[in-house]
Amino acid sequence: MALKLNKWNTLDYLKTDEDRAAYLEACFDEAGDDPIFIAKALDNIAKAKGMNDLMLDKVEPSFSSILKAMKALGIRLHAEAVTH
Repeated sequence: MALKLNKWNTLDYLKTDEDRAAYLEACFDEAGDDPIFIAKALDNIAKAKGMNDLMLDKVEPSFSSILKAMKALGIRLHAEAVTH
C-alpha cells in the first residue's frame, strides 16, 4: 500500500494575527542573515490575509522595504535582549 502525502501549504496555518506573528517570529529565528527568507515569510502572510504578493522575494529587499511591508501587514518589529 502506497503512502499518500498531502502537499504542505503554509497559508493553511496562518489564520489569525497570532498565528502570523508566531510564524514570522519562527522565521526570524531560522533565517539567519537571509533577508529573502523573511521576505518570503512576509509574502506568505500577505497572501494569508488576502492581499497580493508583496514581491519582496524577487530581489534582495532592503531593510526599509521589510519595515514598510511589516507596517502594511500590521506587524510591529521589536527588540529583545539575548543572554548568552
